[in-house]
Amino acid sequence: MTELAIEDVQDYPRPPALEPVGVRLRVVFSGMVVAETVKGLRVLETHHAPTYYFPPEDILKTALVPAPGSSFCEWKGRARYFDVKADRMVSHKAAWSYSAPTARFAALKDYVAFYPERMEACFVGDELASEQPGTFYGGWVTSNLRGIVKGGPGTEGW
Repeated sequence: MTELAIEDVQDYPRPPALEPVGVRLRVVFSGMVVAETVKGLRVLETHHAPTYYFPPEDILKTALVPAPGSSFCEWKGRARYFDVKADRMVSHKAAWSYSAPTARFAALKDYVAFYPERMEACFVGDELASEQPGTFYGGWVTSNLRGIVKGGPGTEGW
């Protein structure tokens, strides 16, 4: 079993940091492993749960279907969205990626992040992660995190 180090989300930097993940990441949808990697990256930002990104080669080729729309992050640039498909199930706009990230986040190019609340299960090491509060952020909450994770009522404006 992989133990995750205790981390305080209030100590995460702003602007955010990008770093490699030292444990296996896995995403399950409709009973299928749609993404699994030991080469993941994570973004750490003050008061946010980490957001985990998977290299495209570690994602099931048939799982991602381009979805309409985009959004803009002041740090990473313009995100594009994907529906996630497995078996006959579809989760709309359940994943996102940056085709042309800013220079600071260039390593994220084409890596894909998944909203944990739109998947069946997301794992950091052996631990089942839950979603960051709110409907906007895509962080994965694990038991090793301390501090107030942004996203719940009254915290969106921080």
